[in-house]
Amino acid sequence: MVSFIAAGLLLTALSVASIENIPSKHGKAPSSAQDRSLAAASCKCYPGDACWPTATEWSSLNTTVGGRLVATVPLAAACHDDQWARYDNTTCTALQNSWVDPETHYLSSSSVMAPFFANQSCDPFLPESAQCVIGTYIQYAINVTSADDVSAGIQFATKYNIRLVVRNTGHDYNGKSTGSGTLGLWLHHLKGISISDWSDSHYTGKAIKLGAGVQGSEAYEAADAAGLQVVGGECPTVGIAGGYTQGGGHSALASKHGLAADQTLEWEVVTGTGKHLVANRQSNTDLYWALSGGGGGTYGVVLSMTSKAHLDTATSAMNMTIFASDTTQDAYYEAIEYFHSTLPAIVDSGAMAVWIFTNTSFLISPITAPDVPVADLKTYLAPFETKLNELNITFTSYYAQFDSYLNSFNAMFSPIEVSIAQYGGRLIPRSVVENNNTALTQAYRDINNLGGQFIGVGVNVSKAVVGDVYNAVNPGWRDAVIHTVITTPWSFEAPWSEMLANQRLMTNEMLPKLAALTPNGSAYLNEADFRQPDWKSVFYGTNYDDLLAVKNKYDPNHLFYAVTAVGSDHWTVEDDGTGKMCLA
Repeated sequence: MVSFIAAGLLLTALSVASIENIPSKHGKAPSSAQDRSLAAASCKCYPGDACWPTATEWSSLNTTVGGRLVATVPLAAACHDDQWARYDNTTCTALQNSWVDPETHYLSSSSVMAPFFANQSCDPFLPESAQCVIGTYIQYAINVTSADDVSAGIQFATKYNIRLVVRNTGHDYNGKSTGSGTLGLWLHHLKGISISDWSDSHYTGKAIKLGAGVQGSEAYEAADAAGLQVVGGECPTVGIAGGYTQGGGHSALASKHGLAADQTLEWEVVTGTGKHLVANRQSNTDLYWALSGGGGGTYGVVLSMTSKAHLDTATSAMNMTIFASDTTQDAYYEAIEYFHSTLPAIVDSGAMAVWIFTNTSFLISPITAPDVPVADLKTYLAPFETKLNELNITFTSYYAQFDSYLNSFNAMFSPIEVSIAQYGGRLIPRSVVENNNTALTQAYRDINNLGGQFIGVGVNVSKAVVGDVYNAVNPGWRDAVIHTVITTPWSFEAPWSEMLANQRLMTNEMLPKLAALTPNGSAYLNEADFRQPDWKSVFYGTNYDDLLAVKNKYDPNHLFYAVTAVGSDHWTVEDDGTGKMCLA
């Protein structure tokens, strides 16, 4: 019996041997030792293959990393009669009631918040008799505490030809931090935070160094205590230094300071060859450039990130709600069209807007305006409120001014549920809003009527805002005024085939309506359709080839794989139920 750490606690009730023999989602395994050997030549080694490490070899890795190897036990094991536990109705009911809360998942070394990529491997909403297998969850995770742990994981994955992923909280719409037969490098407990003075030829001011496991709320509180504000996500449980910043990272502070990737000063990273490097604008500059907006989980394993920290300011905010039932559909969408026309002036003031709408309701939730007096914010919204009155649309609104960014954030942002939707997206240039707004509104209306729901993010992250930066942010961000997110609702009670149909609807019918208005356009790679046909240009713009060169330099063996990440087409992932990864 081998001891492992699970969610920070010792787990001694499960042997490595029992883990390595768990079947895939559909229980499939190669039919013979000869088949397994042949498969391993061009594919990653998979549980059941002859090349899969023995219990002794996993135990050796566990010793190397100080007993911090975590053997995956699916989070919902208590909802099934399985090899881990018998069905427990009380525990299972509690899990079902909290499954949409990020806190349920981010303390786990293996759980993911995107239900499509969990693939019903161990679904708490399926009957007690349904399967509970590791399936698309990672097989093991190293609870990383140092660069040595990462290097040990890289060496082990290389030696045994095992798929390797980087993970923190599991906040991940596109399944980048999971996969069948995978060893995970789990960075969640790298919680170091320090604030210092920074000075070089590009930036002089306060800086904050964040361990890779630091979540937004932790960074905001540390910054606030020092009279500062830092750029992070609207969901406070998202890690800042991981895929969020590495993918670009929009924020309620984006129109004031730029994207998260625009804040980066330095990265501490372990490369695909196991080298422990520091990357900034003076050394390993190409890696610094790629990590700052070129996508996460593919160039190396980030241990920490140092970013700009800005002096805190008073922050005003507002929210608003209207309902389509109070008026006609034509008037309702006329109001939405008018709101979009006001966005350039709003975001140019330094404010950032979030709004949500279906064909039944429209909510601004919220607009955040750092260093903008609340009286000025009311002035920016006055034309929209006047338009609503002219259309005889009833609305409720709330305005407030707070003495700090953190107080505004805590008061105005609601908890964000997970596992409730599938996602797609498109960046809408300012020119479309200014010159083709009616057609844009019609596209939104058509998509709403197909069942799509929208989250709008209004920002100005142009070069005039971000100043002196050097990064791989998708150039489409620089003239965008709306990041449009399309969601289709996820239901754990609905047939799996219906959820797959919703995904196809996203790819084949919804997103093309926006693409037609934004030819050669862009999308935010962290909140986009993982089946985007032309993802290289849409997610990375003109940066893709240069990013691939960085990938090939620092990860020459393409050890790191993530869905739609730079270089991901080096591999294919089987859709036959095994999820096995093979050379393309």
